[in-house]
Amino acid sequence: MAIENIFKQRKYPFILALSVLLITVAVFVLTTTSNPISSVFFYQQQSPRNGTVSRTANATTATTTPSPTQNNNTPDTGVSWSDSETDPMKWVLCRWPTAADYIPCLDNNDAIKKLKSRKHMEHRERHCPNPPPRCLVPLPDNYKVPIPWPKSRDTIWYDNVPHPKLVEYKKEQNWVRKSGEYFVFPGGGTQFKQGVTSYLDFIQRTFPPIIWGRDVRVVLDVGCGVASFGGYLLDKNVVTMSLAPKDEHEAQIQFALERGIPAVLSVIGTQKLPFPDDSYDLIHCARCRVHWDADGGKPLLELNRILRPGGFFVWSATPVYKKDEQHRNTWESMSNLTASICWKAVARAVDSSKIGLVIYQKPMSYSCYKIRGANDPPLCVTKLTYNSSWYEPLLRCVSELPLDRGDNVIGWPKPWPERLQVPSAIQERRVAIAFEDHNNYWSGIVSSFYLEGLSINWSKVRNVMDMNASYGGFAAALIDKPLWVMNVIPIDAQDTLPILFDRGLFGIYHDWCESFSTYPRTYDLLHSSYLLTTVSQRCDIKDVVVEIDRIMRPEGYLVVQDTMETINKISPILRSLHWSLKLYQSQFLVGIKGFWRP
Repeated sequence: MAIENIFKQRKYPFILALSVLLITVAVFVLTTTSNPISSVFFYQQQSPRNGTVSRTANATTATTTPSPTQNNNTPDTGVSWSDSETDPMKWVLCRWPTAADYIPCLDNNDAIKKLKSRKHMEHRERHCPNPPPRCLVPLPDNYKVPIPWPKSRDTIWYDNVPHPKLVEYKKEQNWVRKSGEYFVFPGGGTQFKQGVTSYLDFIQRTFPPIIWGRDVRVVLDVGCGVASFGGYLLDKNVVTMSLAPKDEHEAQIQFALERGIPAVLSVIGTQKLPFPDDSYDLIHCARCRVHWDADGGKPLLELNRILRPGGFFVWSATPVYKKDEQHRNTWESMSNLTASICWKAVARAVDSSKIGLVIYQKPMSYSCYKIRGANDPPLCVTKLTYNSSWYEPLLRCVSELPLDRGDNVIGWPKPWPERLQVPSAIQERRVAIAFEDHNNYWSGIVSSFYLEGLSINWSKVRNVMDMNASYGGFAAALIDKPLWVMNVIPIDAQDTLPILFDRGLFGIYHDWCESFSTYPRTYDLLHSSYLLTTVSQRCDIKDVVVEIDRIMRPEGYLVVQDTMETINKISPILRSLHWSLKLYQSQFLVGIKGFWRP
């Protein structure tokens, strides 16, 4: 009867309108709840490496939302989400005795046990689990926020890297000492008993053309120990990639990174190092335990590949200055090998502590190769494709010298800091234009927005990684800050890493569908510009986020510039890890990792 009265009184239009309104409100609430990051303004940079920027926006909002490079009287404080919005994903801790130091691609014991040989350090190379693990590494007991730079170069918390083995193992060589709740690094080493500073001066006195920080800017230290060599070279405007395997010298690379010194885990075994040809100005080895003449000289030929023409190899080892039969035989073998690849011994000396070194120089022309009595080792037939050092076997051949368009060997880069803005490796006009656009873009956005507008406490930032570095504009824009940047070129991206080295920066190739070769908690800030959208097309974005969480220090920052679609994918994963998040300009997501573990 009531329903009949409603129709008789013609109230049904009102009821219908009210129902439509209620349904619309319900749909809006559900949509907003399921997508907490509103994509009101969609800003897509086609690729920061080519300087091309395109914007797509709702017509009613595009004119009111400022670009980060525009002036705006009202500061953007970001959009935040609270812990109450955490997505209930199930996380577990990694469970084994060394879980706090877990590196998935280097700690894959199942794969290592199946190796047919360990003769060439195969067990120290990368063996990534498939699928990647999704457990979270625990924190060491009593873990603390790392001591800030520059104090960290000499002192770190013992509890953050509780591995005292090196203290006892190298106690006579003054690598590291334990002092109460600290590890202290006196600046000693196996081959520099009078300290690193004295050793660096010894190298320059031995061969004055090595001018630290002007002509020699980018260095590789093979078998670096706790990286004091690279740490003290920073005072001379030299950036050093300290390199060592994860071996019985427990936690040496972890010590280096905790100190705030650039370092990465790798080994010269059966595969090429993840660096481009002709990249380092100088390579250093102080008792690095590499048999350079092994396997037909392949380890030294790998150094020849990554050493730029005219570059130097500083070898400080007992065969240089000890005269017993075993050392004389090693010296003779090394002399024959270096002569066969046209390296010239430009200096040899012994210091007051009876420690000696020899300095070799790589040729800058083909003239020596043409007059060799035997073509052994042979010249490599052809230069391999870009990114060709990723999981590629070592070759027993002499790599070609880099040529310009006139078939002339590319000369030494301009002195630092001029080379930062004028890299000689740029040949083609279109690449030069893209480089300039890229550089201008990052110079502007970092100074106008990153340093002031993202609420990042830059005084806490020391170890930085640019996960998709392109031409290195982000690192170049931060060059005056007391930090260093590991520039990563993804293996499926344009290979710009040679240009990066030519600028006086350094970097590495990597596949972000795998774990990075570093210890947990080793970076203060990770920067990703339009990387995650691409990576998510090849692998599960959750695995990438787990890796980001692994290598990030508690209270460290993640800065993601990407599409709103990608930001909406990763934000619930980060919130489930109890990260605090803020969104700026509807394209910049800033996450801060906490101390939470499941």
